[in-house]
Amino acid sequence: MTKILLVEDNEMNRDMLSRRLERKGYLVVLAVDGESGVEMARTQAPDLVLMDMSLPVMDGWEATRRLKADAATRGIPVIALTAHAMSSDRGKAMEAGCDDYDTKPVELPRLLGKIEALLGRAAALAPSGAEPRA
Repeated sequence: MTKILLVEDNEMNRDMLSRRLERKGYLVVLAVDGESGVEMARTQAPDLVLMDMSLPVMDGWEATRRLKADAATRGIPVIALTAHAMSSDRGKAMEAGCDDYDTKPVELPRLLGKIEALLGRAAALAPSGAEPRA
């Protein structure tokens, strides 16, 4: 089963999105701040991370930079989730190391398309002879 780490501090957003993803067949693990998100990415080895950018303790920008700087987690695709819809925010997310960007409120069909595209790309990039992350 494909595991998604959802890093989101807003309880309502976290509950709503995790339930919707679970109904689509994903296993969802949760973190409530950037620091715990980085730690959970290391210990849970998710197939993909959905990262809120406005987080307590450590924001999503820094958490993503740390994930991408760590050999153990750099290959995990990260989708930035933010209420900020300015084109500069998309650029900032990509600069931090995010693989894609989506805005809140989440439109599930659009987000699912991005998730599937990144999971397919990650499987295609898996070393020959290695099992793709599933």
